[in-house]
Amino acid sequence: MKNDLDVLMQSHNIDALLIVGSGKHNPAMSYFTGGAPLGQAYIIVVNGRTPILFHRDMERDEAAKTGLDTRRIENYHIDKIFKEVHGDMRLALAELLKRMFVDLGLTSGRVVVSGKDDIGTSLSVFSAFKEIMPDIELIGEIDQSILNAARATKDAHEIERIRKMGQITTDVVGLTADFLSSHTAVDGKLIKHGGVPLTIGEVKDKINLWLAERGAENPEGTIFASGRDATVPHSTGNREQLLHLGETIIFDLFPCEAGGGYFFDLTRTWCLGYAPQEVQAVYEDVKAVYQQVMEELKLGAPFKDYQLRTCELFEGLGHPTILKDQDTQEGYVHGLGHGVGLEVHEKPWSRVMGNDCLDAGSVITIEPGLYYPDRGLGVRLEDTVWIRADGVVELLADYPHDLVLPVRTN
Repeated sequence: MKNDLDVLMQSHNIDALLIVGSGKHNPAMSYFTGGAPLGQAYIIVVNGRTPILFHRDMERDEAAKTGLDTRRIENYHIDKIFKEVHGDMRLALAELLKRMFVDLGLTSGRVVVSGKDDIGTSLSVFSAFKEIMPDIELIGEIDQSILNAARATKDAHEIERIRKMGQITTDVVGLTADFLSSHTAVDGKLIKHGGVPLTIGEVKDKINLWLAERGAENPEGTIFASGRDATVPHSTGNREQLLHLGETIIFDLFPCEAGGGYFFDLTRTWCLGYAPQEVQAVYEDVKAVYQQVMEELKLGAPFKDYQLRTCELFEGLGHPTILKDQDTQEGYVHGLGHGVGLEVHEKPWSRVMGNDCLDAGSVITIEPGLYYPDRGLGVRLEDTVWIRADGVVELLADYPHDLVLPVRTN
């Protein structure tokens, strides 16, 4: 959580954080601004002090809404700086950063850099900055970064935003189920009015429309994969593919707040009209493992323990797993879950080589699945849960686990 940042910075011997980029689809920036629709902006967080947001004057009202201490970039007279460096934009932006740092009394120390910006621009500007501020050590971090560690647990406000996205997600999943069931099957395929077959692309277009109507968007896309595509966990599905009775459909929906904010993540597996016996059997195994793992989740436990437990349970049911064969493409082939927040995949991770725990405030997915490419079937169930401080594991949005969607036949 944000109130852990000072302690984390001290423990990592970090003097400040520098966040760069726009306010849209930029998790590090959104973490401090709440998702304000800013253009190019900077946040500097000096250890033990209030974060400062540097923004363009034309966005002063949006900046003020963040509740942060704000300063106008125009105060540093970028036009004059540009002339002083003879029109070299690289040097001008580096000098602008220098003046921001000096203004905050930050002329030496270790500074972690985060955010999203053009990689070429960043490399050029930071190289120039290091030349004119040699006592500042710029540090890039991956996965175990201070910000990622803080974001791994959520406060009450963040939980409510994720919960709201969960409600939107389940609403749209329900609309999708109703839309599919409203069609008639002819010769085993879903048919629209006029006798034209329904395609996966048309279903996805409806999903995006329903999300937009509810103030959400789908920047990572939607997994709506049927038949053979459902056997590859992250296959998004073929837009031109028709929908057939009895085939498994993996529907994985992970939208976020419009403009880039908090995500939600939910997966259901459906069969239209009926489920073949072998699909039903695999589905029952996935559901049994899902329920067992959900019952065993405990506050403070290592997340990887539940990945190992999932492998153990599936192996006990006769399915291959990546624990026995890391290269297997059938059976249980992926991790049990991940954190959800300003990114759809973030800490904590269930990976066996990791050391993340289910701390109070963690929001995670639980998503066991089984995949059999040679049999043309894949099954996954996924829900997003909150690990509360009182030890309760709370489902943040609920939707039925029904396998079969009813469809009229002709």
